[in-house]
Amino acid sequence: MAVTGSPELLIVMSAHATPDQIEDVVARLDEAGCAAYVTEGKDATVIGAIGERELLAALPLEGFPGVEQVLPILKPYKLVSREISPDPSVIDVRGRRIGHGWFGFIAGPCTVETRAQTLETARVVAAEGVTMLRGGAFKPRTSPYAFQGLGLEGLKILAEARDETGLPLVTELMDPRDVDAVVEYADVIQIGARNMQNFNLLSEVGRAGKPVLIKRGPSASIEELLMAAEYVVKEGNTQVILCERGIKTFERSTRYTLDISAIPVLKHETHLPVIVDPSHAAGKRDLVLPLARAAVAAGADGVIVEVHPRPEEALCDGPQLIPTAEFGEFAGEIRALASLMGKTIG
Repeated sequence: MAVTGSPELLIVMSAHATPDQIEDVVARLDEAGCAAYVTEGKDATVIGAIGERELLAALPLEGFPGVEQVLPILKPYKLVSREISPDPSVIDVRGRRIGHGWFGFIAGPCTVETRAQTLETARVVAAEGVTMLRGGAFKPRTSPYAFQGLGLEGLKILAEARDETGLPLVTELMDPRDVDAVVEYADVIQIGARNMQNFNLLSEVGRAGKPVLIKRGPSASIEELLMAAEYVVKEGNTQVILCERGIKTFERSTRYTLDISAIPVLKHETHLPVIVDPSHAAGKRDLVLPLARAAVAAGADGVIVEVHPRPEEALCDGPQLIPTAEFGEFAGEIRALASLMGKTIG
């Protein structure tokens, strides 16, 4: 259900509140023309009251049986905040989980170039125990003359790879006109860094009913990333994964500067899972593993990396692609470190 207005109050129910008491609060909010976003935590149930500030202020919510306290929500991002959902969310994609101890290991080609290249890559990453297959059918490129992806043909090739390997698909959506096609084939819709603040697109995928992976824009603040996620969740889709993939700084020795500090900050601010893309941050394949190690050690809920059978022949991002011949060693290190951090490959 899409949410209109923004959550202004947080109604914390007591640990002993009954289902009827919770329903009474929700019903009273509904009678007043407000909406309720109910989150059941392990210690208590929290209700985000959504609507006009004046209407909410007139309701005697503190006096309702089972209500422990009523608090204002101060953050500009409401539905994705830890205030409204203290317990971390777990996103389930065809039985593969990310968040709250479950580690998402996503790998595959940057771009679907050919059927043979995609299937070869998918077989290798599947054999190494990744949880999802990434691959671009629509590619945003700086140059209008660069390879833009295979479009619908690429989606069909990815679907064939999923059928063979059983890996759920993560693929990018760039244009609202392609929503239906991508939703038909994808298991997770990726919103790339360049589209992080394409608010119409975010609203469209919020109504699409598929998990959404949002990459942080290279010049975006953490708050702006969370506000982008709010656009999706506001439309009723709570299945959102955040991705740190490097930001623009004065440093030029890497493609972008991976903001490791964003991981613990986001984990503190939001209940949504947080993963890292070390491939785009590094821009150089020999840096991908060290940055991936750092991400796992900092508490990331997963990594998403690019793999190719022959990077020197790749049509996109060749210097940062991990060769399939080397992916086994890479995957082994990530699995070991994730286990050391107490996470289970999802």
